[in-house]
Amino acid sequence: MRILVFSWRDPKHPLAGGAEQVMHEHMKGWVKAGHEVTLFSSRFKNLPEEETIDGINIIRQGYQYIGVQITGFIYFLKNRSKFDLVIDQFHGLPFFTPLYIRIPKLAVIQETAGKVWFLNHLPWPLNWLVGIIGYFGEPLIFLLYKNIPFITGSESAKKDVARFGILLKNIFVIPHGVIVQKPLAVIQKEKKTTIVFLGVLSKDKGIEDALKCFSLLKKRGDFQFWVIGRPETLKYRFKINQLVKKLKLGKSIKFWGFVSQEKKFELLARSHILVNPSVREGWGLVNIEANSMSTPVIAYKSAGLVDSVKDDISGILCPQNNPQCLAENILTLFSDLQRFQQLQQGALKWSQKFSWDKSNSLSLKLVQEIRG
Repeated sequence: MRILVFSWRDPKHPLAGGAEQVMHEHMKGWVKAGHEVTLFSSRFKNLPEEETIDGINIIRQGYQYIGVQITGFIYFLKNRSKFDLVIDQFHGLPFFTPLYIRIPKLAVIQETAGKVWFLNHLPWPLNWLVGIIGYFGEPLIFLLYKNIPFITGSESAKKDVARFGILLKNIFVIPHGVIVQKPLAVIQKEKKTTIVFLGVLSKDKGIEDALKCFSLLKKRGDFQFWVIGRPETLKYRFKINQLVKKLKLGKSIKFWGFVSQEKKFELLARSHILVNPSVREGWGLVNIEANSMSTPVIAYKSAGLVDSVKDDISGILCPQNNPQCLAENILTLFSDLQRFQQLQQGALKWSQKFSWDKSNSLSLKLVQEIRG
């Protein structure tokens, strides 16, 4: 097949995250099976307009939020005869392919946005305007996709998509795999108890609550805190710096910024606990990555996280989504060494259940069935 994938970010985009990694792994599987895959994505400075990665032809045109949808529409009209199947990836906004594409289509979504629409970084009152339009407009967008099959990564996401009118029989849950790059040498946990946050530094990912949790822990014990990931915007970086000063975290916190895959897994291996206070996730790939390094996760009971964190086996789900609950669970856990070690063992076993070979075989079978 000749497959065209619409996605607003490609793997090299500086804000690419779990959703982009997941899509890339599926595309790699399709290429390996002999299909021709083209990814149409947004452009970004210092990235070429066209290149090939892992056999996937990547085309970059248009601005990531709105422009990429318009340029994608124009690109398809010029190349409509070259493709047999179109993949439309949702990331807040989809590419509205049912309006102009008649060949078979498959929608890919990690999570619905919901209240996350209100957590954008636009200045007031534009942020509220976009939030209101997005929050109340999102269900209307799904009306266009009522007869389109969907791939998602968790039962939480499946339920959310179904609430917007998509038939359950048209929503296929394909669990994500995990790519583990274990350090070459055996890595020991840090001598000082280390709590880590991993992800894009944005309000919806919960970095502010993580910092407040760190502040509470600092008053109750001898901890060090690591933050891995880059801020979503320069303006938000300033806000985070101000919050760190306000909370007086000082030398107890280290910001690693964006790191390589190798460094990421080294830091996860050296950490004792990953905190994940995300408002909403499609799955929560960082949880499995931490688990693969025998690092349990303490997370909010949010959509997606309730799927990727096996409560009291690979980590702990907080009964209340607030920094105090995160901190209390961490303190309670480290007062019981035996329980911590049990969670370490459970985390490692849980992570071993996920592989891209299994996930790719499921998505490959689905795209072949849709194409007919």
